[in-house]
Amino acid sequence: MNRVVHFEIQATNPERAAKFYTDVFGWEITKWDSPVMEYWMIMTAPKDSTELGINGGLLRRPADVPMQQCGSNAFVCTMAVEDYDATAQKIEAAGGIVAMPKFALPKMAWQGYFLDTEGNTFGIHQADENAA
Repeated sequence: MNRVVHFEIQATNPERAAKFYTDVFGWEITKWDSPVMEYWMIMTAPKDSTELGINGGLLRRPADVPMQQCGSNAFVCTMAVEDYDATAQKIEAAGGIVAMPKFALPKMAWQGYFLDTEGNTFGIHQADENAA
C-alpha cells in the first residue's frame, strides 16, 4: 500500500500561516534551508512521539487564492511510493495529469504533483538519497 506520508499547506503569507498553526495546534514549524524552494517543515508532534499522525510542510501559494467558502481549498497530501516513474505511469493511465513534473529534493527524494480525475492535487514521493 502507498500510505499518505506528508501534507502541505499553501499560503499567501507563510510566516502568518506558520504563526496561526503554531498558536492553534502547537505545531513546530521551521524554515527549511533549501536550494530548491522556499519551504517550512511542520512537525505535528515531537520527533520521538508515539502518537499516530503525519508531519507536513508549508509553502508559498503558487496561484491566486480560491474564493472564500468555495468548499475545496484543502491541504495537499503526498503518498510514499517505491517507484516514482512506474507510479506516474499508473496515474496517467488512470486519467490523472501532471501538475508539477518530477523534481529532485537533493539527497532526499524525487517529488512531483498530479491532478486526479476530479481536479484534486496530490503528490508522490520516492525516497532516494541519490536524488539530484
